[in-house]
Amino acid sequence: MTLLRSLLWVSLLCLGTSLFAQFAQAQSELSRLLPNIAAGDVVEGATGFGRVHDDLPVVQVLRDQEQIGWAFITSDFVSTTGYSGKPIHTMVAVDDAAQVIGVQLVKHYEPIVLIGIPDAKVKALVANYRGLDLVAEAESGGTSHELDIISGATVTIMVIDDSIIRAGLKVARQLGLGGLAVEVETGPRFEIDPDAAAADDWMTLEGDGTLRRLSLDVGQVNAAFAAMDDPRAEDRALTEAPETTFIEMHATLISHPAIAEALLGEARAANLQEWLDEGDHAVAIFGRGLYSFKGSGYVRGGIFDRIVLIQDDISVRFRDRMHQRINGIAAEGAPQFNEADLFKIPADSGFDPTEPFRIQLLVQREVGAIEKIFTTFDLGYRLPDQYLRSIAPPTAPEVPASVTNVTTQSESQAHQALWKRIWADKTTEIIVLGVMLILLTAVFFFQNIATRNERVFFWFRMSFLTVVLVYLGWYANAQLSVVNLIALFNSLTEGFSWQAFLLDPLTFILWFSVAAALLFWGRGAYCGWLCPFGALQELLNQIARALRIPQWTLPWGLNERLWPVKYMIFLGLFGVSLMSIEQAEKLAEVEPFKTAIILNFVRAWPFVAYAAALLIAGLFVERFFCRYLCPLGAALAIPARLRMFDWLKRYHECGNPCQTCAHQCPVQAIHPTGEINPNECINCLHCQVLYQSTAQCPVVIKKIKRRAKVGAAPDLSRDISGHPNQPKTHPAT
Repeated sequence: MTLLRSLLWVSLLCLGTSLFAQFAQAQSELSRLLPNIAAGDVVEGATGFGRVHDDLPVVQVLRDQEQIGWAFITSDFVSTTGYSGKPIHTMVAVDDAAQVIGVQLVKHYEPIVLIGIPDAKVKALVANYRGLDLVAEAESGGTSHELDIISGATVTIMVIDDSIIRAGLKVARQLGLGGLAVEVETGPRFEIDPDAAAADDWMTLEGDGTLRRLSLDVGQVNAAFAAMDDPRAEDRALTEAPETTFIEMHATLISHPAIAEALLGEARAANLQEWLDEGDHAVAIFGRGLYSFKGSGYVRGGIFDRIVLIQDDISVRFRDRMHQRINGIAAEGAPQFNEADLFKIPADSGFDPTEPFRIQLLVQREVGAIEKIFTTFDLGYRLPDQYLRSIAPPTAPEVPASVTNVTTQSESQAHQALWKRIWADKTTEIIVLGVMLILLTAVFFFQNIATRNERVFFWFRMSFLTVVLVYLGWYANAQLSVVNLIALFNSLTEGFSWQAFLLDPLTFILWFSVAAALLFWGRGAYCGWLCPFGALQELLNQIARALRIPQWTLPWGLNERLWPVKYMIFLGLFGVSLMSIEQAEKLAEVEPFKTAIILNFVRAWPFVAYAAALLIAGLFVERFFCRYLCPLGAALAIPARLRMFDWLKRYHECGNPCQTCAHQCPVQAIHPTGEINPNECINCLHCQVLYQSTAQCPVVIKKIKRRAKVGAAPDLSRDISGHPNQPKTHPAT
């Protein structure tokens, strides 16, 4: 009866979770966030919100029961994914003349704002969009306003600006505000002509418009900043000669096969086509001069924050995964460039290669210790007619099957298609990780063979940890975090879905492997072998030992009392997450993983100093952070007590009297009495090396001596006179 009751409760819980998840998916961001927003905070003088539009997620803004505009959440209309990888929710209100009458930053997860820049500063900047004329933005392609940027939050502000403009134009056109209407295609239509040919020399390509150029000298840039309202811009003018090249930037639509072959060569052009998925396009950008069009923002946040592609109300911001370097230019007479790069334009961006577009360059100037001001310059581009061919208008307005499939698929199907595409793009990384996991599993299953030769096993382990650090960590960013566990618990309470976790294949595979390893070997399989930050600590400690830096062995009593600290940290983070997931994510910076592994130390100095302090401590106390502070290790140690097998072999003499393993354990996980603490063991297998050592293990040495003694041949020359068994001899008489 108890079992049936438990099954009933589990079934009801699963049903409730499923229904809640479906309900949450059906909700718009407007309906979810509106109850917590006061109309007066968005639009000055507003007294409340009215009805929600029947067909669009927009709501009336009222003043004394009279409608004065419409309000909406930008995330309902355009992608607002920011630095954090999560949406930035902004509410915008527009009136019947398509004028912005109110803007409020409602909710976001941007770490640079949550941790470094005051939230009030960003909200004040966003509020300055009041009075923005969307009709003028539609006519200018979204450039009639000046972009005001907060230094240090470039990516975040650019995403907010982009979402306000694009979402505002979409809503204004859908509602017919300010005379705007949904654009209907008229006139002749064109498509890419794959059979078109391109010249093979740079000068001709530039002359016929295949390549377009933006040239700025120091004098032009200084003049642009001098024309700004901020007098500090002119005070910090560049000191080079006015005619010095500030930047010379060339661009072309290189996804056209003929252009690609002319500039990259046949082999590299073929590789480009393999890199692009169906419907994708790409631009090539070349630059030289004092200023870099790439900058360094993509290193910290994965976004190239100095360039953006704009076409009408569509904008495409390039991320690091949409980028490849060009190693050589095949066109004859090509100049020497400091930078030459390819940028992918995703198929779902709405980009039309047959229509004009522009590359907008963001130029910055420091006016203070940490403050900058910005201005923009445009490089316009239109694919020459020679690469296009006209399309006859369709006889009937039939919707292509592919479009029908996309527009009619459910949200679940769309998510499934997305994660499958991501997994396909990560095929190489998945294969490498799979090989590493298989190799590690073989080592654990055949540990007696693996640890037989101490020197060979040592170098195998160092090599494996190096691959984990460089490839899994710094290259693939496959660093697990306690934040993942907090997010998992949060999803279980708010409607669990596999889709979100499948979006990062390496992290998903690692977590699945960790879950399996917990049942077989405990937490050590990950902590000792697959954690990039753990690998960094151990490799640095080995270097410290080689440099004869003294190693500190903590007294056993102190070591044992420091163990609980990491459990307290984990439980504290878990408790905070029950009240505020955002606050828990901020406090999870106790893990230096983001600084040392994900961002490669390119971060604000307090974070770098903290990570460096932990690594320096690890030079003297091996894996200091893992042993005493890591909340992820603590979280994994709790379920690891359920492991089904005990693989580490021990002798009866271990601990009494022998203390060899206890003294040599890198993380002091072996009690003086000889027992291995599974909560602290990282499965480095050093104790198994000692278990078979003929030079260090007293038990093995004793066995070898005993065997040698038993197997030795008798000494026949020895004098045994007087032995009881010796036959007696009688003297001759």
